[in-house]
Amino acid sequence: MSSNPRQLFVTTALPYANGNFHIGHIMEYIQADIWVRFQRMQGNAVNFVGADDTHGAPIMIAAEKAGKTPQQFVADIAAGRKQYLDGFHISFDNWHSTDAPENHELARQIYRDLRDRTDGSLIETKTIEQFFDPEKNMFLPDRYIKGECPKCHAKDQYGDNCENCGAVYAPTDLINPVSTLSGAKPELKNSEHFFFKLSDPRCVEFLEKWTQDGKLQPEVANKVKEWFSVRTNPDGSTSEGLGDWDISRDAPYFGIEIPDAPGKYFYVWLDAPIGYLASLKNLLEKRGENYDAYMANPAVEQYHFIGKDIVTFHTLFFPACLHFSGRKTPTNVFVHGFLTVNNGEKMSKSRGTGLDPLKYLSLGMNPEWLRYYLAAKLSARNEDIDFNADDFLARVNSDLVGKYINIASRAAGFLAKKFDHKLGVITEDGQQLLKLISAQKDNMQELYESRDFGKVLRETMLLADKVNVYVDANKPWELAKKEGMDARLHDVCTVCIEAFRLLTIYLKPVLPQLAYGVETFLKTKPFESSDAATQLGAEHSIGDYVHLMQRVDVKQLDALFEVPNEPLAGIDTAKTAIKSVASAPVAQSSSATIGIDDFAKVDLRIAKIVHCEAVEGSTKLLRLTLDVGEVDDAGQAKTRNVFSGIASSYKPADLLGKHTVMVANLAPRKMKFGMSEGMVLAASAADEKAQPGIYILEPMPGAQPGMRVS
Repeated sequence: MSSNPRQLFVTTALPYANGNFHIGHIMEYIQADIWVRFQRMQGNAVNFVGADDTHGAPIMIAAEKAGKTPQQFVADIAAGRKQYLDGFHISFDNWHSTDAPENHELARQIYRDLRDRTDGSLIETKTIEQFFDPEKNMFLPDRYIKGECPKCHAKDQYGDNCENCGAVYAPTDLINPVSTLSGAKPELKNSEHFFFKLSDPRCVEFLEKWTQDGKLQPEVANKVKEWFSVRTNPDGSTSEGLGDWDISRDAPYFGIEIPDAPGKYFYVWLDAPIGYLASLKNLLEKRGENYDAYMANPAVEQYHFIGKDIVTFHTLFFPACLHFSGRKTPTNVFVHGFLTVNNGEKMSKSRGTGLDPLKYLSLGMNPEWLRYYLAAKLSARNEDIDFNADDFLARVNSDLVGKYINIASRAAGFLAKKFDHKLGVITEDGQQLLKLISAQKDNMQELYESRDFGKVLRETMLLADKVNVYVDANKPWELAKKEGMDARLHDVCTVCIEAFRLLTIYLKPVLPQLAYGVETFLKTKPFESSDAATQLGAEHSIGDYVHLMQRVDVKQLDALFEVPNEPLAGIDTAKTAIKSVASAPVAQSSSATIGIDDFAKVDLRIAKIVHCEAVEGSTKLLRLTLDVGEVDDAGQAKTRNVFSGIASSYKPADLLGKHTVMVANLAPRKMKFGMSEGMVLAASAADEKAQPGIYILEPMPGAQPGMRVS
């Protein structure tokens, strides 16, 4: 742990509360979450917060169409956030809303502080011509006007900024504008608006320094620099540098009313970033901490993870608003690129090229497969990354499972059977390997700090290669068969477990749930970064090994990119999709019908019960050791550990050597007594009091372990 922990305030961009999370949100949250988890492993104090961006005309219009108030509309959206965040192990300390009282208070106070500066107000009013939809009888928000970009002449661009060239402009600058609400040609009408004077020399001087002092990524700083001076565009036109920012909108509008200006509301992009501060304030106050004192602490570092489409707001408007209202400015803004699918193809649900996060989870796909894959693609640069199905399959199955996971599986069984689960003394060659891995600690920490996650994983897999070379050279499976080689076998297996622990420490920010399983298996406290400089030592006792991660099934990927024929069921539906026959009533069924594709998702296999024992501390469970026809990378048979609530009907001796049916692709489940790696099927009556008894399914003679039931 750090003797002088850093104080970090970290956020991600606020999702607009008009729809579910998409994979781009999840990518950003995973990127930030990995960095936050690394910082916590260093012993640093992190406040990691998010919130829903709830204001603006789009919310108001969507709520009206849904027959709801805007408040109820955004509350319903917010209610669905938890399943995504929990599903992908994203560790926000607080999730809030920009419509919360804290944000109303902070936005109004920041505005007053900008308006009432003693050296001259940075707020002014101007009468402007604004587009008005004569059919909808309302002034049009920027996003409800489309036309041709006045800078690069790209078609179909929104009324506030161009997604093609990044230019920021007034809606009235658009060429051939139309209302997206009615299709009508908007009319120009006068309206008094409030402006933040971004063109003021004070703002320009501050921002030129703030954006170019090394905080931002070089490519981001270079892009931002373009907006400060007059320049000639490719079409021969000129752009004039920073302009004043229109921060008001007319009623009707769902937002925060501007102080002393009835009927005028803050433009959503003014109060949305302030929502970061509001979420932090809400979190600290719930803990009984003082928000003002926290933000006044010069040691507090403030970081924002965002996508490249909102750079302007986070590197110009937001820092200027904070600075000139007397507040702390961000320590850094980390910008990432877009996510494409399958060799750069644009995402489309109708073409089956989208990647729906809930569908991913509902198919039983391990969330840490996606965390690992995205981390392997992410660097410190603002670059687009691509999700490629074949690459995903190879990286997870070959690298994550084949290289890393199997290190433990190739050694743990021998330690359990021959050495009472205890580690041994490590000889010189093993120590050299462990020192080589441990020596990468500082490098790994530097790479995590700089967000070069892809290089972290590449370096870790190179180390895993060296461990596997060591295993193949020493062949513990052969040592176990030779007389007089127990000491060497103990040594080799201990090296494997110690190396596996070190690799897990390096991977923990990316794979937190898997790391928890390793900590449980090794019977250690939660790993910290400093643990990479230590060893568990001889006589340390480890637990029973259970397989920590399954390989990706290509059928899961095929299903992930299938074009949906009907709305996707949520996670709760997915969790209940596989049920034991034991829960079914006798001679009747009340379950909804399913299609053959749904049934095909359940991998039923013949399993042989090679060992069975009672579970100490439980009167209901038996621990079954099952042969499902699986082998490890060394060609050795491996078994599954399954807990089954059948002790009331069977004694362990009754089941030894019998064959049964198990669900082989059920996600491993951590129980009080250990990890259960599947589910044995059994039948019972609906009314077990009237018809007692549980009956495990038993195939006809001739069935062999690993055969698929279909």
